[in-house]
Amino acid sequence: MEFAHIPVMLEECLEGLDIKPGGTYVDGTCGGAGHSREIAKRLTTGRLIGIDRDPDAVRTATQRLDGMNALVVRGNYDEIRQILSELDVPGADGILLDLGVSSFQLDTAERGFSYHQDAPLDMRMSKEGISARDIVNGYSEDELRDILYKYGEEKFAPRIAAGIVRERAVKPIESTLELARIVSEAYPAKFRRDKNPARQTFQAIRIAVNDEFGHLEAALDECLEALLPKGRLCIITFHSLEDRIVKNKFRDWCRGCTCPPDFPVCVCGNVPKGHLVNRKPITAGSEECEGNPRSRSAKLRIFEKSG
Repeated sequence: MEFAHIPVMLEECLEGLDIKPGGTYVDGTCGGAGHSREIAKRLTTGRLIGIDRDPDAVRTATQRLDGMNALVVRGNYDEIRQILSELDVPGADGILLDLGVSSFQLDTAERGFSYHQDAPLDMRMSKEGISARDIVNGYSEDELRDILYKYGEEKFAPRIAAGIVRERAVKPIESTLELARIVSEAYPAKFRRDKNPARQTFQAIRIAVNDEFGHLEAALDECLEALLPKGRLCIITFHSLEDRIVKNKFRDWCRGCTCPPDFPVCVCGNVPKGHLVNRKPITAGSEECEGNPRSRSAKLRIFEKSG
């Protein structure tokens, strides 16, 4: 299957990065190189460095960026400073992170991300480490419930966790459609009409499998340190939990003194690390949402580091 990738809010990202032809830019979630190619096209003496943990993405992006001022490396975006150091790159003028799972990963059944197609339970972006099957069959009922609450905001988490444990006592849960059926059967009938009941459960397990929030928390501080003065960080999020992490981190970076208001003088020494380019997140226009439904929930936040 071709690694299809429709870059979300492409023009908004390019404008947000404020690309300089001689600058250094990092696409920390290179994927199918949709954003990367357009960034690289705008460079003359500059350079694009693409990073992705998925070996399929690295292979595809390398092919699609062939002949351009670009290099793609396999890694995680929370390793950005180490990657730049190994390439003897002092820092980046702009960094882009397009979070979540890619269209290719969702649409390739055998990767096990989709609850619409039958496949082995996997969900590993890197194709390495713990899988969805390991979590579903190995975690305790309490652990499963907590994952569904924390990462999926699933209000029926106790019923779903109990259903999983009950089913796996008979035989291991092996496939995506098996899990989707268990979730659906755990849902009260009147709620099954509103949306696919499996959506939040699959999201939660995927986040746990890939430690997405842990990597994001670490990556944000890595990105700030990797940015050159006046460099920009553009982040696209797709659901409220990850957007909250980005929003709160950006807010902290923009804050100055944190001393109690009754202190006569500042003793903390904190100064703002930069500012928000847009006070509110940017969202996709109606035309883009119609052409690419996955852009409907996207939010773009842009931070500029102090000079």
